[in-house]
Amino acid sequence: MPATDTLSIGVVLERRPARSKWIDFVWSAVAVLPGEPDLPAWSEISTDCYFAGMTTVDLHRADTATYRDNLASGDPRMWVRCRMDGARPAVIAVTADPAEGEAFTEAGDDLVDSVPMPAEVAAALAAFVAEHHVERAFIKRKRDRGFVEDDE
Repeated sequence: MPATDTLSIGVVLERRPARSKWIDFVWSAVAVLPGEPDLPAWSEISTDCYFAGMTTVDLHRADTATYRDNLASGDPRMWVRCRMDGARPAVIAVTADPAEGEAFTEAGDDLVDSVPMPAEVAAALAAFVAEHHVERAFIKRKRDRGFVEDDE
């Protein structure tokens, strides 16, 4: 039985005029699409809204607790990480794990947005959690009070 499952995800980005003298446009993720849309990458969906292309989301058994919490939040989200590659951004990663989504923001120059999770993805994620989740009891560690470091 594999430790991971993979979902195919399409990413939709929006381009808006910037209010800055240093850049002309601001890009942001506005949606993810389940499956593989019948569109070539960088097809214009509507005015200033583009299908940026396909990527995959790897689901890991070790992350089922955070997936479950994301689904239980009432507003499940997916996090999209992009990096500017010339005039338009390149999609680097997409995740359903809130902890990983937060970690995406540590890279400083990357564009990170959270978008609503489509119902089809939520259903696949719920099935993955139901199949692989193992409840683990929290065990608080006790400090070893017998060890004292010398400051010499």
